[in-house]
Amino acid sequence: MICPCDWPEPVIRVQSLSETNTTLIPDQYIKPPPDRPTLISSNPSNINIPLIDLEQLNNREQNVREETLQQISDACREWGFFQVINHGLKDELVDGVREIWREFFHESMDVKQKYANSPKTYEGYGSRLGLQKGAILDWSDYYFLHYLPYSIKDHNKWPDTPPSLREIVEEYSKEIVRLGRELLEIFSINLGLRSDYLQNMFGGDDVGACLRVNFYPKCPQPDLTLGLSSHSDPGGLTFLLPDENVNGLQVRRDQQWITVKPARHAIIVNIGDQLEVLSNAIYKSVEHRVIVNQSKERVSLAYFYNPKSDLLISPASELVTPERPSLYPSMTFDDYRLYIRTKGPQGKSQVESLKSQR
Repeated sequence: MICPCDWPEPVIRVQSLSETNTTLIPDQYIKPPPDRPTLISSNPSNINIPLIDLEQLNNREQNVREETLQQISDACREWGFFQVINHGLKDELVDGVREIWREFFHESMDVKQKYANSPKTYEGYGSRLGLQKGAILDWSDYYFLHYLPYSIKDHNKWPDTPPSLREIVEEYSKEIVRLGRELLEIFSINLGLRSDYLQNMFGGDDVGACLRVNFYPKCPQPDLTLGLSSHSDPGGLTFLLPDENVNGLQVRRDQQWITVKPARHAIIVNIGDQLEVLSNAIYKSVEHRVIVNQSKERVSLAYFYNPKSDLLISPASELVTPERPSLYPSMTFDDYRLYIRTKGPQGKSQVESLKSQR
């Protein structure tokens, strides 16, 4: 499948729309009534995704470590989402990388336009996902960049301004890759697989890693649109650094949208479609979406830790039994990703469509 090199319609920067102080959003951002957010939270304030202290994995007391492993297992099976603290990233790095990207989005439009992207790779500064002409769009701009596999050509798309951005993003990227390896080992152990199983299925040292920085401008009619439509993540594992001052992420659970409340300096982890496939649906890749705010902008960083693009992904043979047969066909991540890119967020878990191909 070959992606076209241009967007089907002229690209409009959502930030520019927001800065006109319009009181009405354009029609192409208005979601159908069933897809519009409920801004008055229907979930009690005490409901949140699990919070896990990774430092407890190093506790000398075996029962504390086992309890933490069980917490991670339960979160992957029941929620598909959890947030981690004491993850090894310095507080100043977590705060700094978010704020340096906020600075970028407040650069002049001339500066940002130098990095305008195309649907061929999505690399660079963008404002839409998917290639469907006449699609209902999301109220957000973003910056997408590749980290692994390392390519000088790809890294030419990293912004030169603000001046310290590249250095900070490089440090943050290395830490996220480290965390990805550590969690895949924990997931493997919890699934009863060899400790290196999932990392090897991802390609060993030859994995993919990429970052999408999301900028959600103020929105005059947040009850009519979304910052990011409902979807599941097509890759392996996602690390989200949220905006601690503005809630926006919502996770679907039991037919209800739960607004995530981030802990201080926490990183939110969610299972992607490829891990659901590898675990034969023991781990869940769950729908989520983003709501926007009338009075505040929001910045978040979604880091995707993915399998090598040309490796076939299928359920682990150890997790396939007569009682639980293989639920998914084999498919490379590259083929799956291109399929998702042509459609954009579809308001459902995309991986479910694979089951019909068995």
